[in-house]
Parts: sequence; C-alpha cells; structure tokens
Amino acid sequence: MPRDLDQGRIVIVGASLAGLRAAETLREEGFTGSLTVVGDEPHPPYDRPPLSKQVLLGKAAADATALPARRGLDADWRLGVAATGLDAAGKRVLLADGESLPYDRLLIATGTRARPWPDPAQAALDGVLTLRTADDAARLAERLAAGPRRVLVIGGGFTGSEIASACRERGIEVTVAERGPAPLVGALGGTLAKLAAGLQRAHGVDLRCGVTVTALRGNGRFTGADLSDGDRVDADVCVVAMGAVRNTEWLADSGLAAGRLGVACDAGCRVFDAYGIVTDDVFVAGDVARFPHPLFEYQMLALEHWGNAVAQAGVAAHNMVSPGPLRRPHLAVPVFWSSQFGVNVKSVGVPSFSDQVVIAQGSLGERRLVAVYGYRGRVTAAVTVNMAKWLEHYQGLIETAAPFPPGPGAADGHPLVTEFPVPSNVPDPRGLLHGPTVALTGHLPDRRLTLVRPGG
Repeated sequence: MPRDLDQGRIVIVGASLAGLRAAETLREEGFTGSLTVVGDEPHPPYDRPPLSKQVLLGKAAADATALPARRGLDADWRLGVAATGLDAAGKRVLLADGESLPYDRLLIATGTRARPWPDPAQAALDGVLTLRTADDAARLAERLAAGPRRVLVIGGGFTGSEIASACRERGIEVTVAERGPAPLVGALGGTLAKLAAGLQRAHGVDLRCGVTVTALRGNGRFTGADLSDGDRVDADVCVVAMGAVRNTEWLADSGLAAGRLGVACDAGCRVFDAYGIVTDDVFVAGDVARFPHPLFEYQMLALEHWGNAVAQAGVAAHNMVSPGPLRRPHLAVPVFWSSQFGVNVKSVGVPSFSDQVVIAQGSLGERRLVAVYGYRGRVTAAVTVNMAKWLEHYQGLIETAAPFPPGPGAADGHPLVTEFPVPSNVPDPRGLLHGPTVALTGHLPDRRLTLVRPGG
C-alpha cells in the first residue's frame, strides 16, 4: 500500500447509499487517488425509503428517487456489473464481465436483497413480486395502479406493513399473513406489536397472524395462496416481504469473516478474516456489516437502517485514509422510522435488546406515546408513535446508560403512564417470517442459556 494514504487505488463494491456517502467522504477527506464504484444494478445510487411509501402511492416515480451527490466524485462508475469474487491476497475484485479490479483499499457495501419465495416455480407466477429495488417498486406500483381486487402480503415486518398501508390508502383490499403473533413484533416486541395489529385491523387490513403461507396458486398467473390453517386467500397480486438476504455470497472464497449474518468487522469498520484477525485494507459499511457496539454489551449488530448506512460509511471512509491514531469508532445509536396507517413510528436504540418495556408518555389508546425499553436495569431503546420530538431526550438516556425504568417526569414532568414495567416479549426471530431489522448475534436477552457438559 502506498505510504501516502491520500493516494493509491480504492474500490467500493456497492453503489447504493453507503457506497455513495463513503465515496463523497473519501474525496472530502482529501483522497486524490483512483476511486472505482461497482454496482450490480444499472441505476446510479438511489434512496430506498420512498420506494415503499411515495412510489407505491403513485406520488413519485421509481426513477425519481436518485440520491443527490454532495460533490463531484471524479469516480469510475461500473454499474450493471456484479462483483463475483475477491482475491484478498492479490488485492483484486473479480467482476461478472471477466474483468478484475486491483485495489490498495476496498470497501464492501453490497447491502441486502429481498428474500425470495422459496419455491422457484411459484415465485415465477405472474403477479408474485418482492420490494427492494427501484425496478421492484416500479413493477409493484404499476400493479397497484391497475386496481387489483386483493393483494396478499407475506410478512408483517416494516416493509410488509408499509405495503399494506399503501394498499389501503389506495382503497385496495389487502391480506397480511404473518407467522408471528403480530406485525412488527420482531422489531418492537409484543406490547407495541399489539398496537400495530389493532392499527392494521382498524384500517381494514385482513390480518392473519400465527399462520404461514404453504403454497402460491395459479396457472401462469397468481390467483391465490393456501394457508397453514387450511384457509385459502384469493388475490391478484402477492408481495413476498419475508425480510432480506445479505449479499455476501461473492465473498465465499475470500478468507474473510463473511456469511449469512453479514461481514464481521471491528468498531472501526475493518473487516475480520475467517480466523478473527482484523485486516487493514478491507472495510465494510451499511446493511451488510456486523459490528460490535459497547452500549449493547459488544454484541455484533447488523442494522438495516438508513441512518446507520450513512454514519457507518462516513466512519469507514475516514478510517480508510487515516493513520491508526486518527481513526475513530462507529458508535452511532441506531435510529429508524416508518410511516404507516396514518402514524409515524420512530425508534432509537435496539428495542429487541430488552427484557422489559414501560409506556413513559402518551397513551396506547390514543396511538400517541413513547415506549421505553430496558435490559438489566438500564435504558436500551425508545419507540415513539406520533411523538418524535422526544426521541432526542431518550437517546441521551441510552447513551448514558440511564437507569430503567426512567424516573417519573423524566421527560415532560408527568409520572410514567404505566406504573410498572412489563415484559417486552421479544420473540425468537426464528419464529418470524420477515426477520428483524436489527440482528444481534448473541442470545436473546430474555432467554436463559443452559450449558450442558458431557458426563455432567
């Protein structure tokens, strides 16, 4: 590697939000060397949150969600070509078109893709769709604009719930099939999941919880689905919203610590190799990254959040062109949001890293509240429903490991709405269809582990 970190060759694999923000930061920090950005989609970087909101409602076109660049990048963009392998020893990225790109430093920002329906023949039925890319959103928006008699959504996570919300706003009948006990339960736990279920049903969603879809039916065109309870749903469109798959397959023979849960790295975004030794020339950022966080007992977090992609990309880029003493850790507190069924849900921290929850402000009945989550006596997360102005206050409690439950009047001078905390009822993610937006690699905090010793 060149002695001067401002020179040399940097390759970024992943031309989405994290890749773009990392490229901008590299130039802003004075990197003047060769910069190449590789993306498997033909489109320049675009914003994904509007796809399940404005685009599905017909308020914006899918091709109008391009991310604005903060500055000229002077980069070589390789769009529409996927990375197929990595020669870490030879420092080369292998591309699907047969070319290989040499690098001095590499940033992996390949993100995730929608988990497909497991039966390829059923997934190929006309009318069976997923939602992850701009092309996906354009196809689904076209179907919704045609006025189907019913849409089936498989999975009640944030994406599935936002799709259902868009359908109801368009006046389309929609059925949501969720394997767990309620929508959003994997992200928010059982207490707020009950609110989410009531919200969906109040808006006319045919919500089926505790069931799975066993088969998609149709003769070339999707006509309906069979459920595990013996029922059948007739519909014209099916949206498979069963979570995401992290794009790590191209790294299978790289010798890096990459797999189903993502690419493991240290707090400075430096990737570990398969033996747990940190590299100094390969970095990772965004949805595909797994990183330790001291606020959550150094468990490895994998976050599918817009804000995390931006913050982590900035840290990774800074560290790629900074000598050791000037490098900094990625310690941002996770924040995410969702708009659905007329309410705005915002979260800070990791609600699934909890064993108890208390309603600190507002009211479940009024659908305007702040739920505060705790683990082992300290605040680990807060979720607001139409009360986002309080989020900063609770973020401060999380960052300072404040005691849980928060004291009476901690925010607005009034006592806690619920006098005693209740279990947060975070389910085992293996029992869900959609998967969590936050994945922790360790055991769930409210589960006890038993160590079985041979002969004991």
